[in-house]
Amino acid sequence: MSEPITVSARIVAEPEVVWSRWTTPADICAWNAASPEWHTPHAESDLREGGRFTTRMEARDGSLGFDLTGTWQVVERPHRLVYELADGRRCTITFRPEAGGTRLTETFDPEGQTPVDLQRAGWQSILDRFKQYVETA
Repeated sequence: MSEPITVSARIVAEPEVVWSRWTTPADICAWNAASPEWHTPHAESDLREGGRFTTRMEARDGSLGFDLTGTWQVVERPHRLVYELADGRRCTITFRPEAGGTRLTETFDPEGQTPVDLQRAGWQSILDRFKQYVETA
């Protein structure tokens, strides 16, 4: 397996706000897409250690879609989340206060089908959309 991939963004909002917008299903549906051609029509989460989550991502034209499912391993509000996807890959998300905002960093195990550079770009694009969503809400 490849080395973990890290993406990060500085968001102009306090950690509690960033955490809430990252973990609330209605908010997830508003920002979770790598490009305007995609969207998240459904998200649900039992945000507790051992709780499960499902996020449905689809192409807006209906041509493709998939469910991202997993289990929360660590929930330390508003500082850190760790989850394991159904395929065994892990992701760690940290919410670190910075001057005037929050540094959100995701470190995740890549999947084996897509080139690492494309995975990094896709996850960074989703994070950039999240940043825009939080800062313009």
